[in-house]
Amino acid sequence: MTSFTLDSRLDGAIGGKTASALERAFGMKTVGDLLLHYPRRYARRGELTPISSLPVGEAVTIVAEVRRAGERRMKNRNGSLLEVVISDGHGDLSLTFFNQSWRLKDLQPGRRGIFAGKVGEYRGAKQLAHPDYELFDDVEIARQTAEANVNLPIPIYPATSTVASWQLQKIMSLVLDGLGDVPDPLPGELRARHGLLDARTAIEHIHRPGFFDEIEPAHATLRMQEAFVLQVALLQQRAFVRALSATKRAPGALLERFDAALPFPRTPDQLAVGEQVERDLQGNWPMNRLVQGEVGSGKTLVALRAMLQVAQDGGQSALIAPTEVLAAQHVRSIARMLGPQLAPELMPTLLTGQLPAADRRKAALRAASGQARIVVGTHALLSESTSFADLGLVVVDEQHRFGVEQRESLRAKGSSPHVLVLTATPIPRTVAMTVFGDLDVSTIRTMPAGRAGIETFVAPLAERPAWFGRVWDRIAEEVAQGRQAFVVCAAIDAEALTKDETADEPVGEPAESRTRWGVVQVADLLSRLEAFASLRVEILHGKMPSDEKDAVMQAFARGDIDVLVATTVVEVGVDVPNASTMAILEADRFGVSQLHQLRGRVGRGGVPGLCLLVTEATAGSPARQRVEAVASTLDGFALAEVDLELRGEGDVLGGAQSGARSSLRLLRVVKDADIIAEARIAAENVLAEDPALLRHSGLAAALERNVGMAERAALAKN
Repeated sequence: MTSFTLDSRLDGAIGGKTASALERAFGMKTVGDLLLHYPRRYARRGELTPISSLPVGEAVTIVAEVRRAGERRMKNRNGSLLEVVISDGHGDLSLTFFNQSWRLKDLQPGRRGIFAGKVGEYRGAKQLAHPDYELFDDVEIARQTAEANVNLPIPIYPATSTVASWQLQKIMSLVLDGLGDVPDPLPGELRARHGLLDARTAIEHIHRPGFFDEIEPAHATLRMQEAFVLQVALLQQRAFVRALSATKRAPGALLERFDAALPFPRTPDQLAVGEQVERDLQGNWPMNRLVQGEVGSGKTLVALRAMLQVAQDGGQSALIAPTEVLAAQHVRSIARMLGPQLAPELMPTLLTGQLPAADRRKAALRAASGQARIVVGTHALLSESTSFADLGLVVVDEQHRFGVEQRESLRAKGSSPHVLVLTATPIPRTVAMTVFGDLDVSTIRTMPAGRAGIETFVAPLAERPAWFGRVWDRIAEEVAQGRQAFVVCAAIDAEALTKDETADEPVGEPAESRTRWGVVQVADLLSRLEAFASLRVEILHGKMPSDEKDAVMQAFARGDIDVLVATTVVEVGVDVPNASTMAILEADRFGVSQLHQLRGRVGRGGVPGLCLLVTEATAGSPARQRVEAVASTLDGFALAEVDLELRGEGDVLGGAQSGARSSLRLLRVVKDADIIAEARIAAENVLAEDPALLRHSGLAAALERNVGMAERAALAKN
């Protein structure tokens, strides 16, 4: 029998045609890729899934029994229609096949099998059109030990329209028959302490369990493997960074002058994190630090002080921001904080793709010559035409908005520059350990004095539709007191939705679930409301020209606009102390952290903030729970934990996952926090004793396979 390894090419193990289908469907290329495709659940041969709960529009795999089958000629077209009814004893589901009468001999009443397809509806009844299916061989079961076979778990795999679950089951079985030894990535002592399986047995039992009792030990083993291999990779990356030599940047007169001119005392957390950054910049290796803190907690102040420390000996800092609006806001804010004495010396310069050509050339020249010691920009900073004389510090604002390749291309413009990553999206401890395990993490929790705070209320239109009118009256009342307001929408134009205009909805959703209120629709509504007749209302969204966006934001900051109707382009960095009120329409379309970020735009001055979360989500629904969670607390760190529990880490990690981080299949950062912590300690111990992994060949192989060159490059870029 041919013996495969995890690194064997898939076409050599299962044939070129099948391998091509798997590569197209799932991106699989090796035996290891295939075996990482774990079942999402297991069925019993005697199990009948409740048909009444099948969701219309979703692809499903169910175990069911044929009740009746019949064929009839079609009235309006040539050919015949085969109709089969399957049942779970409580509900029926019809299967339809066109011109396939030969299936009648298989689909006999009483036969059980697995059926897969997309659930549709016809005349009020659920149906599967042309489903894939595989019938159980009942005759064979009768000949064998009936009890053992009836209870044999049937793995149900994530499947596609071209590769069905049972096809994957057969392919897995074929590969497992030919699979040789699997080197174990886990140290024997760690396996023994937790009673874990060896790697080969764990793979066998997750794909081909003989009993249901074999599944959980396989899961436990593979979860620990994922956690352990990832932590080793992160710790190796940290060691790699610390092996680089960095230009030490000592604080000096620039920082002293800045601190002396500050009109307010720094908070205890700003002082503590500032001292950590100050020490990092004078260390033997490049700083690699993540600073997380609430909106308005002073992360920009910490970053600016680091820039001044780097600028002391002529070094430059590049701050990359996710939007043009935020980049322009940063430049104005930095110039204001530096004051009339320091700003001309450091020459904070804006460099974005939307600048007029002459202005962009001038900005690029300032960066290349070293004249601008602080350069702020968007993706334009990454272009080949942008260079620096001495890039000593890279600051990444709102880290989750950038891909690792983008961050790396900016770092490559200097010689091992220090890196400071900022995020206002609080990161739960386990996520920080899993995703940012190679970074030093600092947290700013205390908020500056003088903040008036924010009150948040849910406007539940499902139960109280009249409150929609009250929202607009409340905004008008605030403006009448000389204050300003935001109205945030999930789309630009709800009538002409495209995928990239919506917050969270995919194209093709049923009409009733589509966004109803875009910026265009809200602006039109407000133009017809009597209470808004004398108010100055403007719109802002990401598709407006850059100079137009900037002009609107500056007008709003000056107080020339009363109500700004915008998309989430105002989510980060927009600082208007006089803005007291924010209404977020269809708030259930946004994530918990995003709602919290948006809310942070009001209540930033001495004026109390008011946030109205408008939603039509019904009471008790997950969407409504998210909105109510935000209304219940202003603690972003508590909300981050809630967000993780409500949505699961797949969504929460989002773009922060990359390389090995996206390869997590079974590990769950909420419920597996203890496993991650234990894996971290075990990884530290192994690397301390055997940094080159000469005595841990199975671990080295797993790292090479799951955290190969591309993934290592991705890790290096965070």
